[in-house]
Parts: sequence; C-alpha cells; structure tokens
Amino acid sequence: MVRKLYIPLLVCCSMILLFTSCSKRGIPSESEYYRGKKVQKATGKASYYADKYEGRKTASGEVYRGSKFTAAHRTLPFGTIVTVRNLKNNKTVVVKINDRGPFVAGRIIDLSKAAARKIDMIKDGVVSVEILYVPIR
Repeated sequence: MVRKLYIPLLVCCSMILLFTSCSKRGIPSESEYYRGKKVQKATGKASYYADKYEGRKTASGEVYRGSKFTAAHRTLPFGTIVTVRNLKNNKTVVVKINDRGPFVAGRIIDLSKAAARKIDMIKDGVVSVEILYVPIR
C-alpha cells in the first residue's frame, strides 16, 4: 500500500526536478545587463530580415528564427547583448548578436522579425535607431 503511494510521488518530483533544471534564463533585462558597466552607443539605420532567411544558418552557426530576438552586426562579437531603440517612437528591444551584416551602406544592424515588430518598424522597413551595448573584452 505504501509502495503504491510513493511511486507516483517519486515520478512527479523527478519530473519537476528535470524540467526546472533544464530551463534557460533567456536574455537578461536591459537594467540587469547594463548595471555598473561601461555602455557604448551607436546610431544609424536598422532593417530586418526577409522571410526567406527563416531556417537558414547564421554566421554563428545558429539557425535563424524570425520569432527569436536576434540581430546581425558587422563587428560585434557573437553573443553580445544589444538594446535597440527606434528613434521615431522610442520603443526598445533587447537582442543577441548571432549573425554578420547588414551589408548595405548606412545600416548598422539587421533585426529579426520579432525584434522589428517589437519596436514597430515592420511598416517602415528601415528606421533610425540607437544601439547600446557593453563591449566584450
């Protein structure tokens, strides 16, 4: 009788432990990430990835997913966390650099579709932005 009660309890506890130990924290919030660090700024134009890039490999080897908050930058190291602010409406998004580009003069960053949507730039296509980041040494 006691054995029948412990088995389901043991299974439930094991599942909870498994799922919580495998979870990822994700990208930190802007205030968490920049607190106490020397922040660099840049301004320029931002664009976003076309749908045709969905599922293709990025320069870092990750697969591009338009639903993720990622971006391409010419020189920042892969994994750099960047805050992008749309200068037209002051909306911001936090992204992780995982690709190289853009390769169009005057543009400083290419955003994933989810990131572009968050700062309301889908309709405009290309917008003026300010980016904030902490250099990785």
